[in-house]
Amino acid sequence: MIRSTVALARRALLGSLRRPQFLAPLVLFPSLFLAVNTGGLTRTTDLPGFPAVDGFLDFQLAAAITQSLLLGGVSQGIATALEIEGGFFDRLVASPIPRSAIVLGRILAGAGIAVMQVAWFLALGFIFGAHVQGGVPGVLLVVLIGAIAGTGFAALGVVLALRSRNASTVQGIFPLVFVILFVSSAFFPRDLLQAPASWVADYNPLSYIADGMRDPIISSISAAPALEGLAAAALVCVGFALLAVRSLEGRLRDA
Repeated sequence: MIRSTVALARRALLGSLRRPQFLAPLVLFPSLFLAVNTGGLTRTTDLPGFPAVDGFLDFQLAAAITQSLLLGGVSQGIATALEIEGGFFDRLVASPIPRSAIVLGRILAGAGIAVMQVAWFLALGFIFGAHVQGGVPGVLLVVLIGAIAGTGFAALGVVLALRSRNASTVQGIFPLVFVILFVSSAFFPRDLLQAPASWVADYNPLSYIADGMRDPIISSISAAPALEGLAAAALVCVGFALLAVRSLEGRLRDA
């Protein structure tokens, strides 16, 4: 199981790295969105109740990372759907490897790309003057939460691919996930959101993932946001990974 999963993850990761046209949108669009928000919404840090930050860039980094990780899930879902359409998926099913390794390998590749995405935005932030108040442990915490969440989003992409079996459908469905992102505290403090957005944000796991990554950036590491961020990321990761395996089993029964 482990050898098959790692081998398939390596293949998927190398395939993604050979096609930068698929990787570039994962960081390009969120980077542009980060630049627009930082340039146009800087004065929002003066609002009563806004967390104390060195700059709006510090606050927005976690939002950009979360947005990029969701796009990474889109990428893994589209890649899986293309393998289904092209027949490679069926050849994997016919090969003498554990069936669950087929989806776990793709999800593991998504985890590797997620680490690169988090590293990109941290480096971008440092270049343009952002600070991580939590120091090196804070950076590691941001990478850890981002990697776990990115793994879960990759699993969600695989679930959609296995259910739809069509790359265009995956691409069309996934923007609905971004609606959930915009009704979280990723882009704006939860205390300053108005109902009903504030109600949704309180129960939205993306709020806790973004806040968990944001806390060590804008302040010293606090136990509650860190643990809540890790728990939300782990819930997304385990939940969608199990659902991906179940979706594979369902597809094999229908075949």
